[in-house]
Amino acid sequence: MRKIVEFVVLALFALTITLSPLSAQTASDSFIGPFNKVDRIASTVPRNGDVNPYGVAVVPRSEGNLIQGHILVSNFNNSANLQGTGTTIVEIGPGGAFKVFAKIKGALPGACPGGIGLTTALAVLRTGWVIVGSLPTTDGTAATAKAGCLIVLNKWGVVMETLSGSMNGAAINGPWDMTALDLGPIAELFVTNVLNGTVAAKGAVVHHGTVIRIVLSIPQTGKPKEVLRTVIGSGFAERTDPNALVIGPTGLALNNSTGTLYVADTLANRIGALLKAVSRFGSAGRGTTLSQGGALNGPLGLAIAPKETCLRPTAAMEIWLMLHPRVRSPSKPLIPADRERGRWFGLALTPKDNGVYFVDDGDNTLDLLH
Repeated sequence: MRKIVEFVVLALFALTITLSPLSAQTASDSFIGPFNKVDRIASTVPRNGDVNPYGVAVVPRSEGNLIQGHILVSNFNNSANLQGTGTTIVEIGPGGAFKVFAKIKGALPGACPGGIGLTTALAVLRTGWVIVGSLPTTDGTAATAKAGCLIVLNKWGVVMETLSGSMNGAAINGPWDMTALDLGPIAELFVTNVLNGTVAAKGAVVHHGTVIRIVLSIPQTGKPKEVLRTVIGSGFAERTDPNALVIGPTGLALNNSTGTLYVADTLANRIGALLKAVSRFGSAGRGTTLSQGGALNGPLGLAIAPKETCLRPTAAMEIWLMLHPRVRSPSKPLIPADRERGRWFGLALTPKDNGVYFVDDGDNTLDLLH
């Protein structure tokens, strides 16, 4: 019976994808080519002192305390700069208006092994539901990192439930980044996990990183309900790191036209492509290699831009343009590396596709490339 339900749900997604128009592309098309300016929008530090902004998501529609076009940012560290202990999501307007959307503390309404440490995994649905990942520690070190969970908040910033543990062999274990396919009454979450044997390896590289797909049913009233969970990617390199806590598959970007999910395979210095991500029944492994090496330098966040371009910030603080599928190597960096590695994690396009929001966790700001 479960297989029948799974087939029907995924067939619906596949039909929706095939109805989306494909866009033509040439090597001369460049989404970020005209951009030559970076503006600081606002600090991401709330009153409690949380730092290390990671996740970035633009609000698609005004609901509750969420204002359309505002940007949500999740903080990974607390005021003592301990990784895996941040508890806040801030909401920032395009002009710099700032407020705390959620401060997650105390007992959660569901399981979340280890507690709260908000990661790059952040998504906002049109119905006002906000989902954020937690990869918590007790002292900011990888030795105390726990499996964590996905935390589901309503449009007022109140935690309503958590998604955790394992279902159908697909475990939430250190959710690190996330993207979503939002179809209103149904949504799919794509989540990378970076703690599958990582802590036990004590700094050695293991190849157990996963990408899981979670299908949610979104009712008109009541909480979202998890319907299906599937491992769609596996075998990604991951390891603990004294500076970054953990390094593993990070950025995710979904091409709605083709159903292909792109993965920033950080340690392998590559961009992988998981075909039929919205409808596949099993793992595609590490997927097809779209680009590897060359000018890549520890790719982190990903976003799909108009004309099917793929944006990605790297650990060397550079934004590259990749044209898919004809151009296989990144172009000249728009912004040269001038500071230490690993300061950019999350990014998102502006609603009018005329710029790119990104966080700089070196100075704890939300910036705009335009």
